[in-house]
Amino acid sequence: MRFFFSRHVPPFDRVAIIESGSRQLLEDLLPGLYQIYGDGMQLDLITCYAGTPKAFRAERGQVFRITDYPGRAGREQIVAELKARNYNIMGMICSAEPIMTKWKWMLALRLPGKVFLLNENGDYFWMDRGHLDILAHFALFRSGLAGAGAVLTIGRVILFPFSLLYLLVFAGMVHLRRKARA
Repeated sequence: MRFFFSRHVPPFDRVAIIESGSRQLLEDLLPGLYQIYGDGMQLDLITCYAGTPKAFRAERGQVFRITDYPGRAGREQIVAELKARNYNIMGMICSAEPIMTKWKWMLALRLPGKVFLLNENGDYFWMDRGHLDILAHFALFRSGLAGAGAVLTIGRVILFPFSLLYLLVFAGMVHLRRKARA
């Protein structure tokens, strides 16, 4: 994950997109990328889905399916193959769907390239120090600590130790009563 501390955006000539969410998001993104960055852009797709998005241009990129790389050896192989392709830019779909969650974060950490995140609304932002406030809000929102659910989530976290203590004391008393009766 290069360029985290830099706000510089490298050229869009070697791009990898991790399709870890709804395919419709990628269908909406790809035509714009091809139109803006033209024929000089090589775009590869990392996916778990069968088939390719309609907008994907196979003559200008390659598809990597994670199902073709099982186990630890497979993960090491795909990381080595992707590292050899020297990506400048990596895009990840971060919608509210638990698809390829471990894969996308593992690839974001191990592959070079500046990362942008695409959310379920089709909005995107760069993963760099210049966008730390957006990243923090995004993480808080995904963990339930922003918006209307924040008070309920914080209340649950605060009450958890007391609930656990109550249950342990209750279980201890029940077992002590049984031993006393026996």
